[in-house]
Amino acid sequence: MAAEGKVDPMHQFTIEPLGSWANWDMSGVNIAFTNSALWMMITTIVLIAFVQMGNKRQLIPGRWQMAVESLTGFVDNMVQANIGKEGRKYLPYVFSLFTFILFANILGLLPLGVIGIHPFTFTSHFTVTGILAVISFSIVLIVGFWKHGLKFFTLFVPHGTPLWLIWLIPFVELVSFMVRPFSLALRLFVAMMAGHVLLEVLSSFVIDSTNAGALWGGVVGLPSFLLMIAICALELLVAGIQAYVFALLTALYINDAENLH
Repeated sequence: MAAEGKVDPMHQFTIEPLGSWANWDMSGVNIAFTNSALWMMITTIVLIAFVQMGNKRQLIPGRWQMAVESLTGFVDNMVQANIGKEGRKYLPYVFSLFTFILFANILGLLPLGVIGIHPFTFTSHFTVTGILAVISFSIVLIVGFWKHGLKFFTLFVPHGTPLWLIWLIPFVELVSFMVRPFSLALRLFVAMMAGHVLLEVLSSFVIDSTNAGALWGGVVGLPSFLLMIAICALELLVAGIQAYVFALLTALYINDAENLH
């Protein structure tokens, strides 16, 4: 909280060390276990449990198995549509990336504050989304140079480039290529942070107007509360869309490395 009785929209993004792990250090570098690390661990556990519960391979699939198979099939179709048959070997990574971001986004929206648990949406931190983007970008570079060698640089000279533009287009393409991890990380980070800030601001309207009396509660608080409900539904949609866009762009970038032009 910024001040007593005031709601600070940015307080929810504060990374805080937890308990006795706050002072952990290695060679003078602080490696404290934080709320961000905790929710990454929770997300991973929930994701593994979700997949394992649906991995029973029953003749007549149950709900969990159908959910996991549907999600896997969805990502598999996306990978094959954008990379081709060669994309099957990248399915485990793209599926893990998509589901990890999806579960992280959804867990961060759960209204657990009513029971004293405050979810932390770590995808609203550029550091986290940046690491995910760098991993994807590194895979693209490794695949590109491993499969094509120096021919990978032909990616920066699109087919049909006029000879009189051959001195400019490779530079433009190179800049565009190098910006990819930044834009990939920034898109997810901004989308998740903006939605959470908006919900926090609207909640402050509801609280302040209710405390101001019945008149302000009806004029400001009620519309704000209804808008919060609508935005919560929209945020659930955004959580899925952003996970999909991140995975889709990763598949498209891998396709560039796998198939060049």
